Amino acid sequence: MRDIIREAPIGQLLRLIMRNRILQYPEEEEGFKLPSEYIAQLNSSEKHNGYRNLDGVLSESSEGIDSENSRSVGHEGDDVEHLGRTRTTTSVHTTPYSNERLEAERELALQRTKSIVISPQKTADGIVLVDWYTTDDPANPQNWSTLKRYFVLFVLCFYTWTVYCAGPIYATAEEGIQHAFHVSPVASSLGLGLHILAYGIGDLLFSPLSEIPSIGRNHIYYLTYIVYWVLSFPEAVVDSFGGLLALRFWLGFFGSPALANGGATVGDMFSLMYIPFGLSWWVFSAWAGPTIGPVIGGFAAQAKGWRWPMWEIVWMSSLALVFLLLFMPETSAPTILLRRARRLRKLTGDSRL
Repeated sequence: MRDIIREAPIGQLLRLIMRNRILQYPEEEEGFKLPSEYIAQLNSSEKHNGYRNLDGVLSESSEGIDSENSRSVGHEGDDVEHLGRTRTTTSVHTTPYSNERLEAERELALQRTKSIVISPQKTADGIVLVDWYTTDDPANPQNWSTLKRYFVLFVLCFYTWTVYCAGPIYATAEEGIQHAFHVSPVASSLGLGLHILAYGIGDLLFSPLSEIPSIGRNHIYYLTYIVYWVLSFPEAVVDSFGGLLALRFWLGFFGSPALANGGATVGDMFSLMYIPFGLSWWVFSAWAGPTIGPVIGGFAAQAKGWRWPMWEIVWMSSLALVFLLLFMPETSAPTILLRRARRLRKLTGDSRL
C-alpha cells in the first residue's frame, strides 16, 4: 500500500512538498548502492570520456561480480506468451495445449520466481540505458502482486464506470430539460450526442500523450478528471440550454481518457497471455456504465426533477477522484524507468545515465 500511495498523485505531491524526505524510493534511501552492472558500464568508458570512477558507490555484496556473468531476461528465455505461439511464413497462431507446452510454461513460471540480474545496455555514445534491476524488480508493474494489480484495476474500473454512467444518465433528464428550457426532443438529445462525440475527440489527444515517458498515464488521468469533476458542478446548476450543451461536451472531452488509456494501463500490469483477465473486467465496467446509469438516474429524475441526475454525476465523480488521487499509481514502464534514471543521475552526478 505504501508503494501505491507513493506513486499516486497525492504521494507525489507530498514528496514535492517535503522535498522527497518522505515516501522515498530505494535510490533515495540512505545506504543505497548503485548496482555493479551500472558501475561496470560507466567505468568501461571512463578512460575515454574523462568521467570520474564510480567504484565508491559499489556495494560490498556486489564487488567482484563480473558484468559478463549477469544475465538479461531477454537472453534467459522467451516470455510465457511466446511459448503459446508459433510463426509460419504468413502468420502467427496459437499452438494447441500439449504436455510439452504445459511443461515449458511450468518451467518458465519457476524461472520467473528467481531473481536474475538484468545488465543495462550502453549506446554507441556511452549513454547507459536504465532498466529494471532484476527480473523480479518490484517497480515493474508486471511484477506486482496479484492483490496489488487487481486493486489498481478496481480503481481504474470504477473511474471508467463513473465516466460511462455520466453519458446515458443524461437521457433520464431529457424530458425535464425540454420543459425547463422549452426545447424540442431533438434539441434536448444534443446533450447526449455531444457528450459521446467528445469521447472520440478527446481520445485523439490524450491517448498519444500518455505514451510520452515524461508525461505517463497518471498525469493524464488525474489532471483531466479534476477538470471533469469541477465542470460537473456547473452542469447541475446551469440555467441556460446553451451552457448545458457546452458543459456536456467538455465533460465528455475530459472524461475520455477512461476510454483512451484504460486498456493501456491494463496492458502495463498484465502480460500478453493474461491480459484478457484484466481487460475483461475493464470492458465490463465500461459496458456497465450505460446499463446502470439510466437506472440510478431514472428514479431521481422522476422524484426530484432533471437536475438530480446531474448531481449524481457530481457524487460519483467525487468518490472516483478520491480513489484516483490516493490509490492510482503510475503504470507506464518507460515513465517509471525515466524517473528512476533521474534519481540515479542525482545520486551519482553522472549524466550518462
